[in-house]
Amino acid sequence: MIGRLTGQLSEKNPPQVLVDVNGVGYEVDVPMSTFYNLPSLGERVTLLTHFVVREDAQVLFGFLTGAERATFRQLIKITGVGPRMALSLLSGLSVSELAQAVSLQESGRLVKVPGIGKKTAERLLLELKGKLGPDLALPAHVATDAQADILQALVALGYSDREAALALKSLPADATVSEGIKLALKSLAR
Repeated sequence: MIGRLTGQLSEKNPPQVLVDVNGVGYEVDVPMSTFYNLPSLGERVTLLTHFVVREDAQVLFGFLTGAERATFRQLIKITGVGPRMALSLLSGLSVSELAQAVSLQESGRLVKVPGIGKKTAERLLLELKGKLGPDLALPAHVATDAQADILQALVALGYSDREAALALKSLPADATVSEGIKLALKSLAR
């Protein structure tokens, strides 16, 4: 019904913003990933939206990117995952981090998000598998299963996705998992 809003950003109260569109103020709930990238108050903003109508409320959810909105829509299709839980997931993990967690079947990353328990995380992994797009799942340079395993191991050791991806770039393409992890750890230690 309402697919996009363009107007002046009037208020920012996480997780809600107020967008003034020609004198009409729209209250929009946004994930924190969108909230942190919003312009300053009084500036022009465009949000892609998803309108949810329930018996007791009408809520507008907003996103800066099409990937966020598409992921949100995919999440709310899952039984037991409502708009608030989907917003919480997108606030705790970026779209690419969520896609990576699904492709690597890492329920531990999902459980870290408030409101997501072990059973819900496992259901999310099962139902999202293959639905978030392979282009979002892993960095483009992850070409082999060994590289994916090395990346997963580095993240499990506490390195950020960015650090792990940078370390992976410096490895030879034919590195085995154990050899790759050792070399990556050496490069990260510098």
